[in-house]
Amino acid sequence: MRIIVLGAAAGGGFPQWNCRCATCRQAWGGAVAAQSQASLAVSADDEHWLLLNASPDLRAQILATPALQPRRAGRDSPIAAVALTNGDVDAVAGLLTLRESWPLALYATPRVLGVLAANSIFNVLNPDYVARRPLALGEGIDLATRDGAPLGLRVEVFSVPGKVALWLEDAAIEKRLAQRTEDTIGLAISAPATGKRFYYIPACAALDDDLRLRIREAPLLFFDGTLCHDDEMIAAGLGTKTGRRMGHLSVSGPAGSMAALASLGIGRKLFIHINNTNPILCAGTPERRAVEAAGWEVACDGLELRL
Repeated sequence: MRIIVLGAAAGGGFPQWNCRCATCRQAWGGAVAAQSQASLAVSADDEHWLLLNASPDLRAQILATPALQPRRAGRDSPIAAVALTNGDVDAVAGLLTLRESWPLALYATPRVLGVLAANSIFNVLNPDYVARRPLALGEGIDLATRDGAPLGLRVEVFSVPGKVALWLEDAAIEKRLAQRTEDTIGLAISAPATGKRFYYIPACAALDDDLRLRIREAPLLFFDGTLCHDDEMIAAGLGTKTGRRMGHLSVSGPAGSMAALASLGIGRKLFIHINNTNPILCAGTPERRAVEAAGWEVACDGLELRL
C-alpha cells in the first residue's frame, strides 16, 4: 500500500493567504516550506488512487504529484475514489475540481452525503459519472471504482468526538461539542491482500476510552494536529475560539493528544491538519522538539510512505 501526503495543513493552508503571524512569516520568507490543505492519496496497486478528503488545493496537489496525473491521451485520471471524513470546506471543496465528467466513487456518511445533496453547487458532480456511496458507522466496506472494479482497499468507519462543519453551525453548537455523530469520522484503511493497515483521523475533539482501544498498537496513525495549545488562536490575537470550540484536541498539555496517546504502543505517529499558527510546523521550535522527542512526526506535503 502506497500513501502520499497531498497536504498537511489545516483549513487555509500554510501560510494562510491573509496572515503574517509568527509561523506564517517564516513561510512567506521561505524559511520553512509552505503546506497545502490536508489530504492523503492511497493506492494498493499504484494504478488506482483513493483520496482521503478533497481539499480546496486539490488541483495544485495533483500538479505536484505525478502519480495522480493523466497517463493516457484524452480524458484520463488515476483518481478512482474519494472518501470524506467530514463536511468541512477544507475536506469537500476539492470535489468541485473533480467535476469534469470522470467516473468516480464518492464515499461519505449518510449525514455528509445529505449535506452535499442539499447544496446545489455539488450538482456539478454529474451523477452519470459520480456514484455517491454511504459509509455506515461501525462497518467495513471494500472500496470499488465507479463501475464496481475492486480497488484492493478496505475501509472501516468509526465516529470520533467532533462537531458539525463550521458552515453548518447554529446557535446551539456549544451544546453539541465533542459529540459522536456522522459529522466527524475516522477511517481505518487496509489492503486485504497484504494485511497492512493505517488510521486517518484528521479531526478529533477528544480522546475517549473507545477511541484509545480502537487505535491501540496501530502500525501507522495520522492524527489531528490542528493546534499545539488550546488557546493558541486567542494568544496570537487571531481569533476568539479555543481548539476545543473548533472541534480539535490540542497537541500539548496533560490532556493533549501527545500525552493521551503516549502509552498506546502506536508504531508510527504523524500529526496532520496543522493550523498555520501551530509552531510545530517550524523545525527548531521548542514545540517541534517536544513533538519529536515524544516519537511523533509532523506530516508535510509530498511525504510518501509504503506499507
